[in-house]
Amino acid sequence: MRAGDTELDIAGRVVDLVTRLAGPAAQAEVTVTRVESALTRFANSAIHQNVAASAVDVRLRVHLAGRTATGSGNAVTTDGLRALVERVLTAARFTPPDPAWPGLTPATPVAPVPDWDPAIAHAGPEQRAALVRAFVDAAAGLTTAGYCRTGYRVTAFANSAGHSAQGQAAEAAMDGIARAGGADGTARQHVDRLADLDGTGLGREAAAKARAAVHPVELPPGRYPVVFEPAAVADLLENLAWYGFNGRRYAERQSFAAPGVAQFDRAVTLVDDPLAASGLSFDLEGTPTRALTLVDAGTTRAVTHDRRSAAELGVASTGHAWAGSPTFGPIPRNLRLAPAGTAGAADPTGVFLAGGQGLGGPAVDGAIGDPDTAALVSRMGRGLLVSDLWYTRVLDPLSLVVTGLTRNGLWLVEDGRITRAVRDLRFTESYPRALAPGAVLELGRRAVRLPDRVDGVWWEAPPLRLASWNFTGGASG
Repeated sequence: MRAGDTELDIAGRVVDLVTRLAGPAAQAEVTVTRVESALTRFANSAIHQNVAASAVDVRLRVHLAGRTATGSGNAVTTDGLRALVERVLTAARFTPPDPAWPGLTPATPVAPVPDWDPAIAHAGPEQRAALVRAFVDAAAGLTTAGYCRTGYRVTAFANSAGHSAQGQAAEAAMDGIARAGGADGTARQHVDRLADLDGTGLGREAAAKARAAVHPVELPPGRYPVVFEPAAVADLLENLAWYGFNGRRYAERQSFAAPGVAQFDRAVTLVDDPLAASGLSFDLEGTPTRALTLVDAGTTRAVTHDRRSAAELGVASTGHAWAGSPTFGPIPRNLRLAPAGTAGAADPTGVFLAGGQGLGGPAVDGAIGDPDTAALVSRMGRGLLVSDLWYTRVLDPLSLVVTGLTRNGLWLVEDGRITRAVRDLRFTESYPRALAPGAVLELGRRAVRLPDRVDGVWWEAPPLRLASWNFTGGASG
């Protein structure tokens, strides 16, 4: 990397190098990403690992003589960039023809970069350690484990069609558990402002849940009404994103999505919005990103596309190209579940009432993380409060039948009150069916943004009350 070069300078140099070596007929697009990330892990209520990484990744895609090849590297010296270009050009001569090549993104205006928090970019181990200490102290003697992470990235894009863009983003997240008598409670949070990360609140919530989950009882399998806390709802959103609103799966007729059809309850509105946080305003093909409504008051409106899946269907890219698009397809990566404003009313506790039920709700107890969830629980006769879903695996992608387990707290609700902890249960359920018309009873007003395992990916969800969920056996069955 030459002194003074920006990421955009590097991208432009690679495009110029492709043109010099392969001629003006070569189509090239380049993405240069510099990532500064750090992670502080703790176990047995003590920090045991603090790591930080700084890396630059250069991704090049070339279309030449009807063939397409892609390569990447992290050497940004003159020799390193030239080696990358030569390697990709060589690969392009041996790859099969690519008649579905969608072409390059033309020169296109890109929205200004959203605000980002410099405090995250400059966060050191002492800031993350302070958040861990707050979590541990708030757990008041329970054994704790988890992580706190901060990340900052700069991304630049350039192609041989004259299009270029640059942006930057920052994020922070915390995920921790507390253990009491063999029972675990968890709390997690994703933010784009470091000051909003609440180690004390997360530790207090995880500990309260763990204490409320001890001495669980067995319940028989069957269909139960449920209240899902935001972490459980996030699993629904993740699977809907990967298997339902994925433009490649839709083009291959492997998705349940049917635009124009009322496939969900009117309480459900799904919006993918990378600009809601400090996300990038363009994707890895240079297409501008924007808020995209996938489901509007229960009716499916759209799926996400990169240029290739869009060209296959004769539509425009929605700006959802990412590093995994060639393998997995374009997916929503910042999906928010929001109540549909015309489908019900908001009560003074901030709860969206899909069916117009009465108002009110109990005070928060140990099993319930927030007043929003408490209000939903108060209106359930007999059912289950579910904190989290995990180890979920898709059995049938087309109908999105998923099996998995509950985790980190499961409680029996009777007459609107938590009565006892329940041992974890296995479930097998079609996620679209569980959210179908008439199946969603209430949706909380307060959404929580939850981190994914991948940087830059998050799910935003309120608590959710569903008419039924199919539990098929014990967790060990």
